[in-house]
This record gives sequence, C-alpha cells and structure tokens, in this order.
Amino acid sequence: PHALYDKFRIDYFDQYLHELKRATDDGARVTGYFAWSLLDNFEWRMGFTSKFGIVYVDRKTFTRYPKDSTRWFRKVIKNEE
Repeated sequence: PHALYDKFRIDYFDQYLHELKRATDDGARVTGYFAWSLLDNFEWRMGFTSKFGIVYVDRKTFTRYPKDSTRWFRKVIKNEE
C-alpha cells in the first residue's frame, strides 16, 4: 500500500530529533522520546482516516506492515542513522 512509504514522517522525526539533540546540548534534561503511535489507530474526531502510526494496519485483515519510518526508527535506535 501507498501508506507504507512515509518519507514525510521520517523527515518530521529527523528534524524533531535534531532539535531535541540541540536542546540537550544546551542543557535541557530529556529522559526519553517516542513516536506518537506504533500503529495506525482510531481517532475520535477522524476515525481511522489518520495514519499516525509507524506500522500500517490493513483494516480488512488486520495484518500489520512496517512502514519505511519503522525501518528508519530501527536504524536510529541502533545508532546506525
């Protein structure tokens, strides 16, 4: 599915983590960071139309597929990115 290719999310995380690093370099105390949602989830105002997760969920079969951002996050966590 097209939803697996989420470069916009990778760009967002990359920029956000860059700014977070700058903040810690300036003395901010940060104890952790996580993505908003692991899975595409239900939002009260928008139903299942928003795709915030880093894992795509096929709503017919409930099969889960890692998005490109999942692979990117894995590299960041392993310190490979």
